[in-house]
This record gives sequence, C-alpha cells and structure tokens, in this order.
Amino acid sequence: MATLDPQMKRALAARVRYYHELGIYDFYKRGSSAPAGEVAIAQLPPIPVIEEDMPRKPKTVAPPPQEAEILATPNPEAGVTDPVAALRIIREDIGDCTRCRLSQQGRKQIVFGVGNPKAELMFIGEAPGADEDQQGEPFVGRAGQLLTNMIKAMGLERSDVYIANIIKCRPPGNRTPERDECDTCSPFLMRQIAAIQPKFIVALGSVAAKTLLAINAPMSEFRGHWYDFRGTQLAVTYHPAFLLRDPRQKKETWKDLQMVMKAMGLPMPSKSVE
Repeated sequence: MATLDPQMKRALAARVRYYHELGIYDFYKRGSSAPAGEVAIAQLPPIPVIEEDMPRKPKTVAPPPQEAEILATPNPEAGVTDPVAALRIIREDIGDCTRCRLSQQGRKQIVFGVGNPKAELMFIGEAPGADEDQQGEPFVGRAGQLLTNMIKAMGLERSDVYIANIIKCRPPGNRTPERDECDTCSPFLMRQIAAIQPKFIVALGSVAAKTLLAINAPMSEFRGHWYDFRGTQLAVTYHPAFLLRDPRQKKETWKDLQMVMKAMGLPMPSKSVE
C-alpha cells in the first residue's frame, strides 16, 4: 500500500472531518488504477478548498464557504466538560447569525434549543415556526403542544429532555429548509449534541432524519430502526406538525416512542399520543 505524503494526509483528514461533522461515516471503495492517495481523495465527494490544507495558490482563489470555516476551526467550547457552559459558548458563537439567507428573510431571532443540558433523550425537529420565532424557543406552537403530549405519554416532562432543530431560523412561510441552509446551520446542532451527549435521539420528520443520517429515504424506511449516530442511538418518527395534518399516524408514532421507551428502560404506560 502506497504511503501518503503529509500534504495529502492533511487534505484527506480535512475532508473526512467535514463529512463526520455532517454525520457521514461510511465511504465505499471504487476500483481505480490511480495511486493510493488519489484514490482515497477521489472516493470522497468534493468540498470547498480549505486553504491551509492545499498548496499555496494565487489570491484569486475564492474563499471557502462559511460552513467549511466553522468545521476547520477548533470549536471554542472544546475542552469544556460542563454542558451548560458549553451550550452557552455555542450560543454566543452563533451570535446574531447572518451565515445564510434566512437572516435576511424575515426571521426575528435565533431559536437555539431548550431543556435539560444533561438529558439522556434529545428530540430534533426541522425548523422554527412563527410561534417559535416569536418566543425564541423550539416547539411552542400547536406542534409543540403535541410534542409535549408525546413526551408526557412516555412518562417524561419537557424539562427531562432537550429539544432543538436542524436549523435555528424560521424559513419564510414555514417552507422546508433548503439543503444549503441545513448544511450551514447543522454544524452548530452537532456541537450541541456533542455538549449534551444524549444516549438517545429522536429525529422528528424526514428533514431531521435525512440531515442527521445523510440518507435519502422515505419515512416508511426510516421508522422502526435504530441508527448509530456518533455512539448515540437514534430513532426516527413523524414530525408533530405532520401528525396535526394526519392524526391517523399518531398510532404509528406511539409505536416509535414505545421502541424508544423500551431502550431507555422506561415503564410502558397504556396512554398513547393524543
């Protein structure tokens, strides 16, 4: 096996680190007659050039996108063991974020996250809605009330869990977040997860599932399975907003929550999601 030169090692490490931050861990080898170093790089999808990892080029090269800068720079909360302090540092690092177009499309404020910083269970949704944007807290509108009922049906309180979203700004008209918006904002969510270190995550809806797992699949395939997400067990169920539109799926959601409860060792109440 050919030995990689230091420059190639740095470039490869930067790419792997980038995809790990997005939750992508599995890469598949394709046959090639190229040298080992070139094969290793070619097997990874392209990402923006990180200047420190590549040969010096004229200053006409475009600067890397904001999300690549976030991932290439050591996190300011690195080494902080107290999750409360770590989350505070992450929130301060986000600031009054203008990293994507949503900052210019009517959002009122950042909706960071809420709950127990030492929670064993974390719920991750899609994006804030109008009520969340107004109050600065995730899941406080009608969908949030249903999520609260879901949590209570599990025998828990909202204060026992931590709740966050893939993106932290309300998309205009509550539209589905665009891929680049998720890519820009999700590294902060990854840092929240790393600070909290939950044992279990429930992804609410397809946007959360696809972003966290980097898998493009329908909800029918996501549900009913456990996924290993950086050492944390992750399950997928319907988003509460979807359940408001199609209450028939509440029974299926209850099955998903019971799977989570069993894994957590929680007692099985007879009450279902209402």
